Amino acid sequence: MERTVASVPRVFLLSPARCSGLRASALTHSQHELGRALRDPAGAPLGAVFAFLSSLYFRGKLTYAEQFGASSLAAPGVLVMAPGHGLCRPSTRVRVHDLAAMAEISVDAVNPQFVEPLARDAALLVRSVPSTCEIVLLGSIATPKYVDPLLKVMGERLLFPSQFVGRGDMSRGGLLLRAARAGEELAYVAVQSSVRSGPRARRLAELARD
Repeated sequence: MERTVASVPRVFLLSPARCSGLRASALTHSQHELGRALRDPAGAPLGAVFAFLSSLYFRGKLTYAEQFGASSLAAPGVLVMAPGHGLCRPSTRVRVHDLAAMAEISVDAVNPQFVEPLARDAALLVRSVPSTCEIVLLGSIATPKYVDPLLKVMGERLLFPSQFVGRGDMSRGGLLLRAARAGEELAYVAVQSSVRSGPRARRLAELARD
């Protein structure tokens, strides 16, 4: 897939995957390449691990962000929220014990173990990119878990795709994959001044029937 160069530089912030549960357990014991890499001292890429854990949703976010994220800024075009580690590049290597440690940290706006590293890196990001750079959250804005800490640092600079409102995780993932494959960016609006939830978006099949 040919990478699209955006007219406005953008940095995408990807919400975290759930680091515990059956999929995490299956991955840590898997004999497939990713599972073996996770157990190796060199580790596995954070983006690939989260894509396995969150399936279509995170894969859509990562594919879209890598397609449209800026690559010529002081900051990378894609950053992933990693519980306890703040904002990390998707290429950051993680091991089994790293995944287990992240699973112990509650993703919550009142948990300092999660919030403090996130707020630290968010502030660093704001200082390191020009005012013309857009910072786009790819995640649910209906939850205060990570939205509130980011808003405290970024305010009106924090954007999100307006088409996310009323969609569930899998619908967002599919939307992002289709947009990336078509090379067409979504429209972004400020989180702070937006309605954070709404009626369920109509499915493509429903629109086609009409």
